[in-house]
Amino acid sequence: MEKKSKPAQRTRSPDGSARDRVDSVDPYGFQRSKDFDYESYEELMSEYLVVLTRRTIKWSKLLKGKRRVQKNVKLKRYVRKGIPNEHRALIWMASSGGQDQLEKNPGYYQSLLGAQHDPKLVETICTDLNRTFPDNVAFRKTANPCMQKALYNVLLAYGNHNPNVGYCQGMNFVAGYLLIITKDEEKSFWLMDALLGRILPDYYSPAMMGLKTDQEVLGELVKVKIPGVWQTMMDHNVMWSLVVSRWFICLYIDVLPVETVLRIWDCLFYEGSKILFRVALTLIQHQQALLQQAQSLPDVCQNFKQITQGPFVEECHTFMQKIFTEPGSLSIATLSKLRATCRSRISAEEH
Repeated sequence: MEKKSKPAQRTRSPDGSARDRVDSVDPYGFQRSKDFDYESYEELMSEYLVVLTRRTIKWSKLLKGKRRVQKNVKLKRYVRKGIPNEHRALIWMASSGGQDQLEKNPGYYQSLLGAQHDPKLVETICTDLNRTFPDNVAFRKTANPCMQKALYNVLLAYGNHNPNVGYCQGMNFVAGYLLIITKDEEKSFWLMDALLGRILPDYYSPAMMGLKTDQEVLGELVKVKIPGVWQTMMDHNVMWSLVVSRWFICLYIDVLPVETVLRIWDCLFYEGSKILFRVALTLIQHQQALLQQAQSLPDVCQNFKQITQGPFVEECHTFMQKIFTEPGSLSIATLSKLRATCRSRISAEEH
């Protein structure tokens, strides 16, 4: 499914600068923006490549060509330090339960594609295809093969598999990232099933109760761990959904840099949804001074946008170390308790 057309264009410049050496399309097919800082990127990658090379050697020794892996303390530690891209599909499938489902249901994905399609579902999916990663060369109509067809198939199959969810915006980006990494429709489908069915239940259902709940849970965690920011939100009467819904529904896609998002997903598939809170709390905690400077609601929104940019999030290896230290302890028990409280509060408000 990789793009077979001509290779990414390099921007030639006479002075042999970083812009001359770094592709204008990133390794995942995304076109770099006009204001992309090639110098900083080259500097950053020269350090990160050392880490990647070291990790790749360790992963190769761990896997020894195996196609199956068992979850254990060592694997969890390795996942937190980043999965080399060539092993991502294997580890995501194994750690999320997607591989088990695929093996238990041979031919199921194809049967979903061959099933009777709801015209409304088809229409909704088709509307969003062109809006999905227009800056990615593999999703352009001129690409050969064009990933839009695979994206359509995965979303259609999922809509038939889970009619309660069908399709809603945000799912196109998630499926798109899965296809970029796995280059395989069936694996992408089973990873969608793991995410939407088990890891993030009720995020994409019509009432979006899981999403609404988790936004409120984040608010409760900020109230305890970063009270100054919570107070700023109260002072300007800003609802959490206004500033973080995109973080949760897109799982940080188009919010944080691609490499950082993939490192977050490594842990998301292995450890579950609490990773989303660790990332959110780290972003807010690290920039709490800036967030507390807001003088109005538009200020708050602007500052929340600003905290997802810059060196702190671009240096994905350091950032990922910080998400496991800066927010302090965050147990499943605490989350479950907060979720129950927030869910009943939302239900009461909605009825």
